[in-house]
Amino acid sequence: MTDTDARPPVLQLRLVVEAEDYEAALTFYRDTLGLPQLEAYSGEGDAEVAILDAGRATLEIANPAQKRMIDDVEVGRQVAPRLRVAFEVTDAASVTSDLVDGGATLLAAPVRTPWDSLNARLEAPAGLQVTVFQELSPAPPRSPAQAGPTG
Repeated sequence: MTDTDARPPVLQLRLVVEAEDYEAALTFYRDTLGLPQLEAYSGEGDAEVAILDAGRATLEIANPAQKRMIDDVEVGRQVAPRLRVAFEVTDAASVTSDLVDGGATLLAAPVRTPWDSLNARLEAPAGLQVTVFQELSPAPPRSPAQAGPTG
């Protein structure tokens, strides 16, 4: 990107997840977690997709040591697959409870992390392992390069 470019080269991150039980996954992420549905499309052969708004997107690239450290902090053991999805929420304890009531399996209850967030880990529909995290102290504005691990 040059100084004259008005927009960054990437405008949006979309994580596409195949769900064997589409309706259950849609209900969980849209209705239980509360991700607003932006669009939905149907196609031939019962093809279905819903695009849910998950707020601001980031892509965390972690080496194996960092992945192990986050598992140790959040869960106390190695449980995460190669990919995990993290959602920032305003109340990690109540969202965790809602997600368990909505069909997720609790792997670890909310725990305070060294980076001052409250993180919980769950197995969620569509084969995703999910972290919900709540920032506990207001962070000063920072550039993406200065951001710490969010979960």
